Amino acid sequence: MNRSVLFNAIRRLIGRGFRHSEVLVLDNAIDEMLAPSATAAPMPRPRTASAAGIALIQRFEGCARRRPDGMIAAYPDPGTGGAPWTIGWGATGPGIGPGTVWTQAQCDARLEQDIARHARDVDRALADAPTSQAQFDALVSFHFNTGAITRATLTRRHRAGDHGGAAAEFARWNRAGGRVLPGLVRRREAETALYRQG
Repeated sequence: MNRSVLFNAIRRLIGRGFRHSEVLVLDNAIDEMLAPSATAAPMPRPRTASAAGIALIQRFEGCARRRPDGMIAAYPDPGTGGAPWTIGWGATGPGIGPGTVWTQAQCDARLEQDIARHARDVDRALADAPTSQAQFDALVSFHFNTGAITRATLTRRHRAGDHGGAAAEFARWNRAGGRVLPGLVRRREAETALYRQG
């Protein structure tokens, strides 16, 4: 790269020549810009789930228990047969229990809020660890389902750059109510596959 073209253009803009210290600063900045990156460029922060990540969550959460009148009813946890009660796209928490009924619009709005909240949690847990969009989406889906992003070994392995070890950890999270659930096995497999795309 012919740096004199850039230096001459800047000289004309500022109307004077450079001091030696300024030349060194500009040379270092150009060198840094041209240096090949050793790692994947970090995603801009705050990171958000992509359409692929949202689709994965929707695929496994489903918007179940639609009544004949079009309203969505809450249902018990499949692992415990009771709490936590769930409605819409996997929403749980205060005010959701037997007899809770929402419109589809309420379910969709809550999904958007819940995904944004879980994405913020994952973003904080990963800090500045290099993370592809696919990896981030897989981790948001995992956290959306388990709530375990801060305590999971897979998070520590990802932050350490051990992506193979992190991918292997997803399969460990396949139980609810003390028993292996086929739906959780399938979800962890899908999350692992998405994570490995990164």
